[in-house]
Amino acid sequence: MNKIRVLTVSGTPYELGYAHGKAFSKEIGELTEERLHLSCDPFWTGGQQATLDEVLAIGRACLRHHETFAPELMEEMRGMADATGIGVNELVIMNGFTDFVDIIANPAVLGHHRNGVLPGDAIDCTAFIVDPAASADGRGYLGQTWDMHSTATPYVLMLDVRPQDGPALMTFTITGCVGMIGMNEHGVAVGINNLLGAEGRPGVHWVYVVRKMLAQRTVEDALAALQGAYLSGAHNYLLLGPAADGAPRGYNIEHMATRMHVTPVETIYAHTNHCLIQEMVNVERPRKAVSHESTLARQDQASRFLDAEVGKITVETLMALTRYHEGNGLSVCAHVQPGYDVESSGACIMSPTTRELWALWGNPCQNAYEAFCVGTTADRFAAMQAL
Repeated sequence: MNKIRVLTVSGTPYELGYAHGKAFSKEIGELTEERLHLSCDPFWTGGQQATLDEVLAIGRACLRHHETFAPELMEEMRGMADATGIGVNELVIMNGFTDFVDIIANPAVLGHHRNGVLPGDAIDCTAFIVDPAASADGRGYLGQTWDMHSTATPYVLMLDVRPQDGPALMTFTITGCVGMIGMNEHGVAVGINNLLGAEGRPGVHWVYVVRKMLAQRTVEDALAALQGAYLSGAHNYLLLGPAADGAPRGYNIEHMATRMHVTPVETIYAHTNHCLIQEMVNVERPRKAVSHESTLARQDQASRFLDAEVGKITVETLMALTRYHEGNGLSVCAHVQPGYDVESSGACIMSPTTRELWALWGNPCQNAYEAFCVGTTADRFAAMQAL
């Protein structure tokens, strides 16, 4: 059994990034180099072939959108850049890789760039929301597997963020990435699935949107942060936590670069890597055959599993879901298949009611969950001063 690594960072945005970069400088460099290379690869970019110079130029076109949307997170990037010696542009591309390849995959973007005017497949996850009414203990849950190319698995990390100004949070992520799946001290929890969008454009990448959502006190504020983002690519977002009236509320949001659909969750909701809303399907890029088969199979498996357990769901039930297998190998707990180098690199389950979070590294069927709890920033600083 492999334990998930944990890094605690605290202080100003620059200090958060510098500490993160200092702790994992070598790994961040490796992952950045790999993702820059993959951003040029037609396998990941819907058949579009780009040069490294083109990738970097399109990356630079995204930076102003990030500066406008989340200047504090760009300051975090500058801290990480100073600690690692890697450029801010390269780090932002690495962080937003699964949105960034949507940009490269849009022929209009490369065409505009090559004319001097600039206005991926195989990333899978199975995610779910459980409303308190559907659980055995009256608690709501949000969780998922995180499936990625197998070379990303060694970089999985639990990042414990204690900002000087803003709520404390914990996020399941990878080295060098500001956040992917997480929950803050107010009980706002966010999960994601990658989608393949045909409308990719220079804009804000999804990981920065997740961190912005995790800086909010209520689900309404987190949803507003998402709605206010000029997105670069397509993702599905799952959101659960306290509403302004204190009651728990959940949403599933299919969001392409230029359009979105919000679905309130009343009992259970499962989502994988294809759009369920026709308006979104209309601007979805086609998936490769095995990837398409996988997302359909996992959607069916997760929905059937949860439907059968309504009213009886506990965290142990959801852990079992992340370990679920069926005969053809394309299952919720994903393993590398011939010609399809994708696996479940980890999983995370969150309970906004109690601020508890359970996470593991690697395939869920082969590793044990570890329990964490998101405290308040004040609690954490007091504990640090007591050491």
